[in-house]
Amino acid sequence: MTTTHDRSRPTVAPTAISDASRGFTARVSLGRVLAPVPSEFLLIASTALILTIFGLVMVLSATMATSLAAGESPFEVVFKQGVFALLGVPLMFILSRMPIRFWKRVSWLALIGGVALQLLVFVPGLGQEANDGNRNWISIAGMQAQPSEFLKLAFALWLGYVLYRKQTLLGDWRHVFIPVVPVGLLVIGSVLAGQDLGTAMILVLIMLGALFFSGVKLRIFVIPLIAAVVAVAVLAVTSPNRMARIMSFLDADCLADYADKCYQPLHGIWGLAGGGIFGLGLGNSREKYSWLPAAAHDYIFAIVGEELGLIGCVVVLGLFTLYAVGAFHVIRKTPDPFVRIVAGGITVWIVGQALINIGVVLRVFPVLGVPLPFMSQGGTSLLSVLLATGVLLSLARSLPPRTAPAPVRPERPARAR
Repeated sequence: MTTTHDRSRPTVAPTAISDASRGFTARVSLGRVLAPVPSEFLLIASTALILTIFGLVMVLSATMATSLAAGESPFEVVFKQGVFALLGVPLMFILSRMPIRFWKRVSWLALIGGVALQLLVFVPGLGQEANDGNRNWISIAGMQAQPSEFLKLAFALWLGYVLYRKQTLLGDWRHVFIPVVPVGLLVIGSVLAGQDLGTAMILVLIMLGALFFSGVKLRIFVIPLIAAVVAVAVLAVTSPNRMARIMSFLDADCLADYADKCYQPLHGIWGLAGGGIFGLGLGNSREKYSWLPAAAHDYIFAIVGEELGLIGCVVVLGLFTLYAVGAFHVIRKTPDPFVRIVAGGITVWIVGQALINIGVVLRVFPVLGVPLPFMSQGGTSLLSVLLATGVLLSLARSLPPRTAPAPVRPERPARAR
């Protein structure tokens, strides 16, 4: 029996088939790279970039006068800050491409590395101590870094992974407390050993935020909350320096202690008040001329208020609000407990720290020494919040796609019989 071949069909060479498949693969890969991202991703990324640029402008404005007085270039400080921004922004978008399973795998490694890095502050020759006894910096090759800033991100990732693995056991207080509380005490204790109460309080907020968003019962959540408040009160009472700050904060007649603990808080308030509604103009601050010691650090918000007025302050608050809205949308929409817990911890850290910093400038809180995220001078702080934002963007990418509602067909009118 002979078989006839259909000569009307053109034969395709193997090379042509492979070229076609390669082209299809390239189109698929390009589609993945350019795939649309959730609106939460765009909201978080854009506000982070705007805050970073805004912060660089304000650091330049706050440090030009003191740099010139010291015989340095007026761009000396902002150039160093800009290097960390140029490093942090690309890293933020690189981390945003990482899958969720990557963060689960590196959580333990990140925590171990973060604690080991924090312990370097106690190594002679590496650790650096500030004038107030705060030992929370290391110096390598003439550059200073604050390891506890990276410890915040590592702690949030670790809490997310541990609480995610124990989702079905969180009704039992023993599974909630172990290993969260012992490891948390180790992490927070390594920072408190360097006399940095402000950073320790942010770590406590991260732990409380992770526990809250993990869905533990309220009666179990209240216990670590009360323990944290009692611990902070004890640490404040047992430190003469901290007690002096608290007493100056509670003193209604702070002018009586103007030359000591009230000096910086008063000048911060005077800077805000001097700006009025529209401000003195960018670069026209008076307080930055050595009147406000931490003008570019913890009190950068006072310079914003003095130069850009109430309008500038509202813009900063609005940007942090938009950042929080995008982050909370990630928390609300995700079906993954790990994503919800880590996103909650990072959001409580960045937004909570911003509120604490602004509250200190407004004299709502005593001086705690925490920087304003994205904006305060300090390369380590800027780099850490950009990396944390990169993790948050990665979590935002994991949100399920929005499904369009099915079209409703109009009902046909019934035929008359």
